[in-house]
Amino acid sequence: MRYLLLSDVHSNLEALEECTALAQGKYDQVLCLGDLVGYGPDPNPVIERVRAMATVIIRGNHDRACSGLIDAAEFNPLARLATQWTRDQLTAEHIGFLRSLPPGPVTVQGVQIVHGSLLDEDEYLLGPGQALPELRNLATPAVFFGHTHYQGGFMLTGNGRFQSVRCSSKQDGRTLVLTLEEGTRYLINPGSVGQPRDGDWRAAFAIFDQEKNHVEYYRTPYKLPEVQQKMRKAALPEPLIRRLEFGR
Repeated sequence: MRYLLLSDVHSNLEALEECTALAQGKYDQVLCLGDLVGYGPDPNPVIERVRAMATVIIRGNHDRACSGLIDAAEFNPLARLATQWTRDQLTAEHIGFLRSLPPGPVTVQGVQIVHGSLLDEDEYLLGPGQALPELRNLATPAVFFGHTHYQGGFMLTGNGRFQSVRCSSKQDGRTLVLTLEEGTRYLINPGSVGQPRDGDWRAAFAIFDQEKNHVEYYRTPYKLPEVQQKMRKAALPEPLIRRLEFGR
C-alpha cells in the first residue's frame, strides 16, 4: 500500500492542486493529518477536495477553532482574525464535518497518524526535547505527524542514537527518500501543503510506500500570486499574505 500524506493544507487550494497533480499515480490511499482550514482563502473548496480523496482525516487545532469547537484564544491576533473570517465563510455542512473529525492518534495498517503528538494533539514536536520522549514510547515503528509545518522528522535507532531528518533540497519534485530501517523508530512530518514554515515556500507532502518501507518527500511550486490575490480580495491580514512568499 502506498499512502499520500497531506497535512496543514490551510485553505490553500492552489497548493493542494499542485501536490495532488504531482502525486498522481504514485499512491493508493490518502491520509490527512489535520488543519484543512485556517489562514488561506478557500476553506470550502479545500474541504470538498480533501473529503473526496482521503481515506482517513484527523482534526487539527485550526479545524477545531474554525468550526467553533475551541475559541482560538491561544492563537496570535492575526490567526484569530483569519479564524473568524473562515468561520464566516464555512457552510453549515462543512462546520459539521470539521466538528466530526476524530483526534489522533489513529492507527492505519501498523502505523499511526497524529496532528501534534501522541499524547497531545496540540503539541509541537520541534526538537529532541519533545521528540525523544515520543520516540521512546511509540507503539508502532512509525508515526506521521503535522502541526509544525516543518518537513522532515526524527528517528531513534535501536542503539539509542537520536537523529533529525532534514529535507533541504532546492530541486522540485521528489527531494529525499528515507528508508525505514528495522529496529529504528520514526516520527515523520510530510510538511505543510499550504503554509510551509521551514524557510521553503513550496508546497510539501510525502508518500509512504509500505511495501518498500520508505518515505518519499516532495516539494512543488504553486500559483502563489493567485492565492495572495484571493487573500487580499478577502481582506485577510497582509502579514499572513506576505509570509507565504518566505515559507515562514
